[in-house]
Amino acid sequence: MPSNRRKRPIFQVVSAAVSGLFDQSQPFGRLAMVHVLQAAGSGLIAISLAGSLFFSISPEAAKSKVLLYLVLTIAPFALVGPALSPLLDRGQQARRTSVAVANGGSALICLAMARDIHDLLLFPEAFAVLVLGKLYVVARGALVPQMVASGDDLASTNAKLAVLASLSGFAIMPFGIGILQLGAPWVLRFGVLVFGAALFAALRLPRPSIPKERSAGDAARHARFREVATERRALGLPIFGGGVRASVNAMSVARGCVGFVAFFLAFALRHAHASTWWFGALLVASGAGSLLGSILVPRLRRYFSERSIIILALTLIAVGALGAGLIGGRWAQIVLTFVVGIGPTGAKASLDSIVQRQVPPALLGRTFGRIETRLQLVWVIASLCGVLITFPLRIGDGVVAVVCVFGLLVYVTSGPRTDKVRPAGTFVPRRP
Repeated sequence: MPSNRRKRPIFQVVSAAVSGLFDQSQPFGRLAMVHVLQAAGSGLIAISLAGSLFFSISPEAAKSKVLLYLVLTIAPFALVGPALSPLLDRGQQARRTSVAVANGGSALICLAMARDIHDLLLFPEAFAVLVLGKLYVVARGALVPQMVASGDDLASTNAKLAVLASLSGFAIMPFGIGILQLGAPWVLRFGVLVFGAALFAALRLPRPSIPKERSAGDAARHARFREVATERRALGLPIFGGGVRASVNAMSVARGCVGFVAFFLAFALRHAHASTWWFGALLVASGAGSLLGSILVPRLRRYFSERSIIILALTLIAVGALGAGLIGGRWAQIVLTFVVGIGPTGAKASLDSIVQRQVPPALLGRTFGRIETRLQLVWVIASLCGVLITFPLRIGDGVVAVVCVFGLLVYVTSGPRTDKVRPAGTFVPRRP
């Protein structure tokens, strides 16, 4: 009996996430199934592109292709942010449809990418699949509050989805790497099957059920939210408050560290002619860190607010980078990659919870669109720095530590809160 008590804190988040996944009678279970399959499909695309754009050519040629790919990753948000996100705010049905379209479209584009893997058409096709992937991210973030039971902690729910995505990535990796031996096109063809399964899972998401007596009032309130949002944008003001903005800024620092560390280490190892298994160790360390970060969030929420978890995440990254710089060596970079996996994953679950609680449901689509655009832009800029500038390992570690400390100080001094938490149905937008 005592041993079971000791094991429970370690595995309870994973078991709760997995049991939620297999309980397909509940809305969360159905959303979790879509999320697992979408994460697996995205992992297969990443494996196929890594095999064709990074390892199969010289470091300098890889650098130019990776730069082009990074620039392309910014463009989808120019479409998803201002053009598609407002469509998601037309209701839960629009968000359900967007999730299905994103996965079905990804399946079709994977089939085209398999045909054009060595052709320039690969890049516009990769752009299209990125657009659909980001559309899914935004729609899923807006859907979560409607897919959980009342009273459930949103940060814990977001963390469970992140746990499942990490487990899905670990599970699909051996299959993807094994199929890669046959060629990158076969990995993409396998991805067609996975995204196809995600499409069918998305079609099983429950439809919104709103009592008739509430529908008219909700429609009027949603229209008012959109009117206020339009007025704020016309004045150059954000549609969300200061507490959300401060958390987005802090998360931007954490997300930037992820991109910088990944690419600066990848090209440092390639220039040092490191064995392939070092790259595998980086991937495993990053995945394990992300999984652990997701597992820790529900337990930390028992004692800390979402804001405090974001502070802890930045502190952990700063300490990890400082330690890696002082110790030096490749193994220290593996540890840093593990730490950088933990911090941003926990911070992202907390940020999503802050947004889902403090932004009215009628504006969640466009809010998540703007936030994801911001985070992706920061990730790309930081990644470009890691690709364009050849940093010695210790100097790169020092850059990460300094940036995180600066971001931490700004976030801590921004005040304990600038927005009050309101129930989703009682949010009252303020005129500027």
